[in-house]
Amino acid sequence: MDRDLVEQARHGDKEAFGLLARLHGDWLFAVAHRILRDYERAEDAVQQALVIAWRELPTLRDPARFEAWLRRVLVRVCYEESKRARRWNASVVTLLPDEPSRRDDIISVGDRDQLERGFRRLPPEQRAILVMHHYIGLSPTDIAETLGIPAGTARSRLHYAHRAMRAALEADARGLPIEEAEREEQA
Repeated sequence: MDRDLVEQARHGDKEAFGLLARLHGDWLFAVAHRILRDYERAEDAVQQALVIAWRELPTLRDPARFEAWLRRVLVRVCYEESKRARRWNASVVTLLPDEPSRRDDIISVGDRDQLERGFRRLPPEQRAILVMHHYIGLSPTDIAETLGIPAGTARSRLHYAHRAMRAALEADARGLPIEEAEREEQA
């Protein structure tokens, strides 16, 4: 079904593209938010990615590769969005009272806060590679294909992103700047 919608959208069918946007919108937002760590910037990135996707969709050669292509567009937009707003912004999230509360058995609130602070210390390129590997579940080969880089480069970037995240978490625990923690780790 997705392939048929992509074909229709490639030929200018706005309704088909709208349906594709609705089908992939939540997923796109989740990835953008995990990379950018900000709701408003993630919303902007998704909107921009969808605009680019609509404009560039006729150039997509293989409709079966739509998701990977859209993922690449989104990651590039996230990189650009992060360059535009290099400064850190606090993001206050208002929870709606009618949302069901659920217990998170996997990770405690303290651990989530620590991971959030660690992620904020990383550059967006490293956040993106970690999100693609750990959240989306892509292998380094799939990440390489998504980003249009060699597989060895993807593995190397993943390795350095893990290393930087470890350093960021350790620096956060000790209250150090990340650069100092990375120097200590290398010594």
